[in-house]
Amino acid sequence: MSMDSRDKRQPLLKALSNAFDGIKTALKSERNMRIHFISSFLAIGASFYFSITKIEWLFILFAIGGMFALELVNTAIERVVDLVTSERHPLAKQAKDIAAGAVMIYAILSVIIGSMIFFPYVLKLF
Repeated sequence: MSMDSRDKRQPLLKALSNAFDGIKTALKSERNMRIHFISSFLAIGASFYFSITKIEWLFILFAIGGMFALELVNTAIERVVDLVTSERHPLAKQAKDIAAGAVMIYAILSVIIGSMIFFPYVLKLF
């Protein structure tokens, strides 16, 4: 490893700090990120309440983690597109729409997963 590449490496704590700053920024500025955040607390609360199985926990955690990750990527794509051009451009619109579509598909999948897991538990309450 050359001296230059070692100098450019970020200390781990700084890299983690930057990542948390990104999450914090998205939570403050993105309505959908806040919706996902609240939904994740509801899902985790329901998971504890119903004492779901370990396998069900894995599905819930992957749905939550994937949703956050995808929403962050979508937000990053929107920011980069906005940085590159302030003009209305068909490719800029397509980039934003495609990223939003990916988030929507995963959100639908997450709702299906949550419904499949929680519906039987909710039915047992009645």
